[in-house]
Amino acid sequence: MRQWVRGLIPALLLSAGCSAAAASDRAVQAPAIDVPAAVGPQVAVLAGGCFWGLEGVFERVKGVKSVVSGYAGGSRADASYARVSSERTGHAEAVRIAYDPRIVSYGTLLRVYFSVAHDPTQLNRQGPDTGPSYRSAIFPQSDSQKRAAEAYIRQLSAAHAFARPIVTRIESGAFFPAESYHQDFMRKNPLHPYILANDVPKVRALRRLMPNLVKG
Repeated sequence: MRQWVRGLIPALLLSAGCSAAAASDRAVQAPAIDVPAAVGPQVAVLAGGCFWGLEGVFERVKGVKSVVSGYAGGSRADASYARVSSERTGHAEAVRIAYDPRIVSYGTLLRVYFSVAHDPTQLNRQGPDTGPSYRSAIFPQSDSQKRAAEAYIRQLSAAHAFARPIVTRIESGAFFPAESYHQDFMRKNPLHPYILANDVPKVRALRRLMPNLVKG
């Protein structure tokens, strides 16, 4: 979400091509994937557009302990919103998800990621946000996560789960937390125009398609 996007009223956001209805209609019920059981606390790092929405979706999933918005794929020196917004740092807006594998598996997180958290067929953009920092990318934290992500992309592609090709990349790189004002943004600003137009529909889709995964 560029600085100018934050100031737009809902009508302008809708004209940008990412209406609430469109975002909700894009949601799909991705099939499940089996992954090896993990032991102890686990972490997943996922990128797919503005981290506000990713954080808002995943913090509502059972078994998720915390979600931190940040940057992945570039250097520590460039891990700031001002620098990442230049689209020259190699960073993607991403979230770091700490989860309990006894309650939710990495495979289930990937299912949420592909189904409702973002559109994996949009190249270097999500909705009104454009540029490589908004790319669809998975940053595996282990070899088993990498194998699971690669296998799931193959499975989704073979099943033609989406009308267009999946462009999600498997990448490596460290994760760096974003500025404090980005953290818990959706929870703190539920009536923000950008949130209402782009991210509330994702949460609604999660509740509609996967009600058994939603906290409370």
